Amino acid sequence: MMSTDLLATAYLLSAVLFIFGIKGLASPKTARRGNLLAMAGMGLAVLAVLSSPDISQYSWIIAGIVGGAVIGSVLALKVQMTAMPQLVAMFNSLVGLAAVLIALVSFINHGANAAHYSALFMTELAIGSIVGAITFTGSLVAFGKLQGIVSSSAVSFPGRHFFNLLLLTGMVALSVYFAIDQSLWIWAAITGIAALLGILLVISIGGADMPVVVSVLNCYSGWAAAITGFTLNNELMIITGALVGASGAILSYIMCRAMNRSIVNVLIGGFGQTAADSSAVDLGDRSVKAAAPADAAFMMENGNKVIIVPGYGMAVAQAQHAVSELVDLLIKRQVTVKFAIHPVAGRMPGHMNVLLAEADISYDLVFEMDEINAEFATADVALVIGANDVINPAARSDKNSPIYGMPILDVDRAQQVFVIKRSMSPGYAGVDNSLFYQDNCSLVFGDAKQVCEAILQAID
Repeated sequence: MMSTDLLATAYLLSAVLFIFGIKGLASPKTARRGNLLAMAGMGLAVLAVLSSPDISQYSWIIAGIVGGAVIGSVLALKVQMTAMPQLVAMFNSLVGLAAVLIALVSFINHGANAAHYSALFMTELAIGSIVGAITFTGSLVAFGKLQGIVSSSAVSFPGRHFFNLLLLTGMVALSVYFAIDQSLWIWAAITGIAALLGILLVISIGGADMPVVVSVLNCYSGWAAAITGFTLNNELMIITGALVGASGAILSYIMCRAMNRSIVNVLIGGFGQTAADSSAVDLGDRSVKAAAPADAAFMMENGNKVIIVPGYGMAVAQAQHAVSELVDLLIKRQVTVKFAIHPVAGRMPGHMNVLLAEADISYDLVFEMDEINAEFATADVALVIGANDVINPAARSDKNSPIYGMPILDVDRAQQVFVIKRSMSPGYAGVDNSLFYQDNCSLVFGDAKQVCEAILQAID
């Protein structure tokens, strides 16, 4: 067993490792080291908790660790990169559920002496349950939308905001009463209302805004963990939860800017509800120009600068390795090649960066939207691989478009644009892309991996 001083030291060291781990994730070059530091911190934290004098029974703890390790390992090995946003949403839901269950167990364990516990402790239980339940059900709905189980369209009804406000008011009133009455049924009512509110908040959000939703729910899961730390008097949970909650809030703010959304609208739900339900932009009888892989190959190998924009379609086709070979070949031909990454490309921040790193594409070639947007005007070719909404010029020019105002990659300003697509179906936002009808844009239809391999063969 660890002494109190040694346990506090282990908690402090774990917290420091978590902080440096998060800092390492700020850059692809240090992300691997950041992950290792965070893993070391978590390992130390688990060992410290198991060595705590407060732990006297290990059977259920060991069973939980083994079960979680098995499930986590299976998921890590089997889940495709295209399903990472869904996996993150599911992890968020588990954190929320854990917060609710810990609040319930804490209440039951202290039930016999409830009168001796302060109103502050009961308030902590209520807040932890509220945040946890909203995170749990909201994350499940987000998972369903991303997975296609639930329609990505926004689901709304008249008076929705008033009804949500009524639920929120009811939760606050019941929480005050719970702190005084300390009844299990009151706690159950608070948790049930919070669970319903989580469903209503997320189900009313359109598909185009789901990346922001996942980020916000990740923030919620962090604060749920922090509140649980107060309940259990565990300083490390408080620190870790605050780190996750604060970093999630910052990421949510950054993503809101990238999606041109208001953080206030995110928190109350229902933002972007027209995105998936809107009709396509009226483009009249205009038609698209189709091109063959050989056409794209000719333009790229004879150009001076090529900017590649990866998207969700590249992840679905697992085309990153073929793209890496294409980049190497173009560089050998003295062509300058750069990658342009939108903050929410692939439906999750960092999704495309991970795929490119997996294919050993140099970090020096990868640029964020703000860094590279000005260079599209000087690019001979912009090659779009499976991206859609993040390159739609309607976000700049069409005030009636659901995505109007969303910062996009300015691929339409390149001399020639080639877009690799399977079909003419719209992107996740359900909005037709006016780029496809521009004179300098040609569509190369087909699977992204097969098309990139065909371009490689044409250049050779």
